[in-house]
Order: sequence, then C-alpha cells, then structure tokens
Amino acid sequence: MRGQAGILAGLLVGLLGWGVASAEPMHTVEELNQAPAELDGEEVRLEGIVGRVNEDIMGRNFIHFVDGTGSEGDYITVTSTELPEVGDRVLVTGTLILDRDFGAGYSYPVILEGAKFTEQ
Repeated sequence: MRGQAGILAGLLVGLLGWGVASAEPMHTVEELNQAPAELDGEEVRLEGIVGRVNEDIMGRNFIHFVDGTGSEGDYITVTSTELPEVGDRVLVTGTLILDRDFGAGYSYPVILEGAKFTEQ
C-alpha cells in the first residue's frame, strides 16, 4: 500500500507541476559556445542579459546575449524578429545552429536562431 501511495503522490506532483524541473534543460553561454554536434538544430534555453542589439539586418535582429559564464566578454549571438532592449534580463529560447554562414561576412560557429524572449 505504501508503494502505491508514493506512486500516486509522484503522479500528483507531476500533474500539478510542484517541484518538477522543466523538461528542457537550461544552458549557459559557455556551454553553447562549446556546443556538441548533438545540439545542432535543437531548441535550447538560457537566461541572461541582452548586451547589444543590431536591428534589421537581413530581415532579423542580431542580439549579443550574455550570462556571465565563460571568459570575460563571452556572448552568444541570437537572431530574432523580436526586439529586446539592451540590459533586459530575459529567458531566451531558440534553435541552436552550428557553423552558420549568412554570407557578406556574417559567419558564426554557434548561433541561436528564431529566438523568443520572455522577460524575467
């Protein structure tokens, strides 16, 4: 009987979302800049601060995103049709792409594309 109660409690916690971590892991700028090939094309999430915004380049905004991980000055480039403000603390979700070359000098070993921002 005790085992059944534990299973029921686990199911309730799962259904109600109490104490359950998100199915999508949270990443860091440092991790993504060293991203393994398995993450190429996958949706990823990270929290941090909008460090710089270059508006409307090739129909999208290019955003430098920082979270304090890695070496000083490390960031990841994010593209989005959304336009966050410099200094905004946000959760960003986007598709990780490795070795992206847009041409015209816009080449990135790691980039997050089609990002959506949620203010924190």
